[in-house]
Amino acid sequence: MNKISKRSFLGAPLLATVGLASAPLAFGQETTKSGADGDCKPAEKPAEYRLPIASGPFAPDMASLEQYHAPDWFRDAKFGIWAHWGPQAVPRAGDWYARQMYIPGHPHYDHHLKTYGHPSEVGYKDIIPLWKAEKFDPEALMDKYVAAGAKYFVSMGVHHDNFDLWNSKTHRWNAAAMGPKRDIVGAWKAAAKKRGLRFGVSEHLGASHNWFYPSHMYDQMWPKLGVNYDGADPRFADLYHDNKDEPYRSTETWYTRDPAYHQIWFDRIRDLVDNYQPDLLYSDGGLPFGIVGRSLLSHFYNNAADKNGRTQAVYNCKAFGSGEYSSKMCVQDVERGVLKGINPLPWQTDTSNGDWFYSDNYTYKTAPDVIHMLADIVSKNGNLLLNIVLYPDGSLPPESQSLLDELAAWMSVNSEAIHGSRPWKIYGEGPTETTDGAFMENNVYTGQDIRFTTKGDTLYAITLGDPSATCRIVALGRKAGHLSRPVRKVKLLGQAKPVSFQQTDEALVVDMPANLPTRHGSVLKLSL
Repeated sequence: MNKISKRSFLGAPLLATVGLASAPLAFGQETTKSGADGDCKPAEKPAEYRLPIASGPFAPDMASLEQYHAPDWFRDAKFGIWAHWGPQAVPRAGDWYARQMYIPGHPHYDHHLKTYGHPSEVGYKDIIPLWKAEKFDPEALMDKYVAAGAKYFVSMGVHHDNFDLWNSKTHRWNAAAMGPKRDIVGAWKAAAKKRGLRFGVSEHLGASHNWFYPSHMYDQMWPKLGVNYDGADPRFADLYHDNKDEPYRSTETWYTRDPAYHQIWFDRIRDLVDNYQPDLLYSDGGLPFGIVGRSLLSHFYNNAADKNGRTQAVYNCKAFGSGEYSSKMCVQDVERGVLKGINPLPWQTDTSNGDWFYSDNYTYKTAPDVIHMLADIVSKNGNLLLNIVLYPDGSLPPESQSLLDELAAWMSVNSEAIHGSRPWKIYGEGPTETTDGAFMENNVYTGQDIRFTTKGDTLYAITLGDPSATCRIVALGRKAGHLSRPVRKVKLLGQAKPVSFQQTDEALVVDMPANLPTRHGSVLKLSL
C-alpha cells in the first residue's frame, strides 16, 4: 500500500508498461455500500465453503454486525504504532516491491534486474530467504513505542506478498519456517502485552490474488521475449496464486471472485486470530468476500465478547474499493488522510513516517508533522495508527529513532490532552483547512491553528505549532457562545504556575512564556 501505487490500482488505470502481456489493470474507485462487493460479489454460501464461527451475539449478516460498538479501550488509546514490515523491505526500494518487480519499466523492475537478476530466474520467492531480521529486538523497540505514547501496537500479519509473519498452520510460506525462522507476530505480541498495550494484526491477504498477477507475466522484448516469470511455475502456485483461469483474473476489483481463494483467506485469517487472539484486526480494503468475510468478522467479534455480549475487539476496514463497508459494523480506517470534522463514530487514520516498507529514497515525516496530525485527528474523534519504518534487519533508521525521541519528549508533558480524551463541541479553529479523505495528509499547520479535546470538566487547547507571545483563541471568547461559564484558570502543561490570560468578548488571549515547555506544539489546560 502506498500513496501512489494504491491510488493508481484503485482508481485511474495503472499503465501496463512494455512488459505486461495483458490489458492495463484498473480497479473500481467508488465507495462500496453495505451488502455490496462491487461487481464481484461471490455466491452467498456455496456448498464448498466451510465457515465455522464461535457462538456469540454476532451473526454473519450485516444487520447483526451493525450492532457493533467500538470498545472504550480503543477510544481512550488515541495513538498506536504499527510495524508494516516484512520481506519487501529487503531491496530497500519501498512499497509494493513484490508486485512491481514484475513490471518492466517500473523502477522496481529495473532495481531487481540490476541487483538480483531477471524475474524469470530470480523472483520474489528468492527475496524471502534474504529477510533475516537479524537485529530485530521487539523488547527494546516496544519500550521506545511506549515512551512515545503508543497505547496499542499492530503487527503486520500478512501483506499482499502472501507471506505470513506468524507460525502459520495452513501456509508453508511463513516467517517461522523461512527467512528469519521466527514467529514475528508472536514476538511482537509478547512484547506488547508485557507492557500493557493492546495488540493488533493487519491482513492484506484479501487483495493478494489479483495484486500478484504480474508475477505470471513475461517480457515483451528481447532478450527475454515470452519467457515466463517465476510466478507461472506451478511449483510456487501457493505463493503467487493459481491465476491461470481467466474468469478469476478480474481487472475490475481489489478482490478476486474465486471462491476457492475466499476459503483460503478465511482459513488463514482464522488461524491468525484464533492463535494470537488480537484485540484489533485491520483489513486493507473493505470487508472481503461477502458471507466469507462476514463469517470471519462475526467469529472475531464473538471470541472477544464480554459477559454483557459487547465485544472488546476492533475491526478496521476502509470505505473505498471492493468489499463490504458500513460505518456501523467496524471502525473506519482512513489511509494517509484525515476527516474534515468531528465524526460521530470513532475512526482511525493509518499512515507511515516514511514509505510503507523501507526505502533508501524517501522523505520522512518530522515530529511536528506527526504531533500536529495526531492532535487534529484526536480532536475529531479519531485515532492515529503510525507505522514506524524499520530497516530490513529490524533496527531503526535514524529518522525513525529521532521521531520516537521527539514524540517521547512531547508526550511526557502533554499526553493528558490526548489519551482518554473526547472531542469538544467544535474540533478547533485556525487558518489551515484540512482536506477530507484518504491520501490527503499533507497539511501545513501554524501556531494559530488550535485543536480542542476534553476530559471530564477540563478543556484542552492544543496549538499546532509554536504560538507567538500571545495565544488568541476566538472560539473561547464570550460572544462565541461555546462556553456556558467563564474561564477561571489557564495552565500551560509543563509549567508549574498558571499563565495570565484575559477573556474578552472576541477571544481568550493567553500570555505565553518566552521558553515553551515543549517543541512543536503547546497545550493549554482550561478550568471553567
